[in-house]
Amino acid sequence: QLQLVESGGGLVQPGGSLRLSCAASGFTLSNYHIGWFRQAPGKEREGVSCISSSGGSVTYADSVKERFIISRNNAKDTVYLEMNSLKSNDTDSYYCAEATLRNTIHAMCARTVVVSDWGQGTQVTVSS
Repeated sequence: QLQLVESGGGLVQPGGSLRLSCAASGFTLSNYHIGWFRQAPGKEREGVSCISSSGGSVTYADSVKERFIISRNNAKDTVYLEMNSLKSNDTDSYYCAEATLRNTIHAMCARTVVVSDWGQGTQVTVSS
């Protein structure tokens, strides 16, 4: 069974940092693009950052450029999201998901293609 599990969320002060992890089980992560998405209550889930299967291409939402870094370690079947200079409006539940290689990472992050196997999410709260 394909499964993605997020971890690493928590409470952090504005300006602080967190690193989220997305671990895969039941499938080979290197066969998929992986994306990080976030969602606040009552709002649609939006793409934060997506990374190609090899890690050679990445894309970021404008709101997180220059602050967040996505990376992956296919040997460990894990994708990371390093979040720096966190702001209060980064407070959300963060999810990872996969898309097949027939899609582009840009389409994946824009959710104009099927994105599947959502994890359960990890809460990030930025507050003083």
